Amino acid sequence: MSGPSLKKTESHSSIHEAALNEAIELRNLYQKCLEDGEHEKALQVAEIAIEHWETRTLKHAEAEEEGLYKEMVEEKPALEKLVNQLTRDHDLMRRIVEDMKERLQTQKADYRMISLFDSLVIIDEIHNEDEMNKLLTNNET
Repeated sequence: MSGPSLKKTESHSSIHEAALNEAIELRNLYQKCLEDGEHEKALQVAEIAIEHWETRTLKHAEAEEEGLYKEMVEEKPALEKLVNQLTRDHDLMRRIVEDMKERLQTQKADYRMISLFDSLVIIDEIHNEDEMNKLLTNNET
């Protein structure tokens, strides 16, 4: 069973917006560190950003998959295709985060990581829009 805030468009959207804004700030800080030649600091920021994606966005995704999505499909089976698409978004984000973690093992801060951060942001923005406009709108209980 999902928490009541997950089914409420406004509160659910606020959860997404806060996490995404924090992720964008971390991405920008990482880029600034690279530009300033602060590679050690950039590595630290990358670690924090990855942890952020894991503990905020991907934990939230897990809660959606285990509760909200199952409940929505049970209530409206026609939503199954959309839920599969939303779950795929989560899977893509998980794969990118894993790739980022592997890249950090080299202990080298590089600009490729910015592309990965940007990819996460883009996927998450599209995902959030679809979730709000296609899944939750007119489905609040």
